[in-house]
Amino acid sequence: MNFTILLFVSLFCGLIWAQDDVIPPETEENTEIQSCFPDMCNLLKEFGAMREKLGVMENRLKDSETKLKDSENQIIELKNKERTMVVFSAGTGGNGAIGPFNTETTVIYRTVKTNIGNAYSPFTGIFAAPVPGVYYFTFFYHAGGANPVSLALVKNGQAVATAYDHRTSHDGADNGGNAVFLQLQQGDQVFVRLGANTNIWGNDAITTFSGFLVSEV
Repeated sequence: MNFTILLFVSLFCGLIWAQDDVIPPETEENTEIQSCFPDMCNLLKEFGAMREKLGVMENRLKDSETKLKDSENQIIELKNKERTMVVFSAGTGGNGAIGPFNTETTVIYRTVKTNIGNAYSPFTGIFAAPVPGVYYFTFFYHAGGANPVSLALVKNGQAVATAYDHRTSHDGADNGGNAVFLQLQQGDQVFVRLGANTNIWGNDAITTFSGFLVSEV
């Protein structure tokens, strides 16, 4: 009887030892864990997480640098536009009749009062746009009534605004003018043209041509 009990205990213990000797199948995670000490494994995991966060922060930094560069370029562009100032005003000079002539004639305003940007020439009477933009122009005249008046503001050879007055026998003098906004490209020319067989009175104060840049476009 004692021998039978001893044999049963021996078999039971052998079975337990056999189960303890079974080695679980290796996985990548088990291999990595088994190949390093616990503290080192934790350190590697933390380093991997930090590397991922660093990559995200680097991408965000690049995006921020790009946005900052775009903002700087916009600021520079705005400052350049603010620095671009074009303003001129001039009178014909003299104190007498200009015309009538038998052909159309460019009126030359020789007395320059303001010419910021030097876009107006007192030698030709022509304004040349230095930058693309919207400009505002005015022209005014005084004239005797014995002859008609015909003035046109001309852009690149085409009249865009006019001022006109008929000949009269009872009105000794006439005054008039016009104004217009124009969108110009760089190099576009604007001037005032006197019609054939018409006249104006040359004077610095009452026969003038002016313009300025409203906004670049």
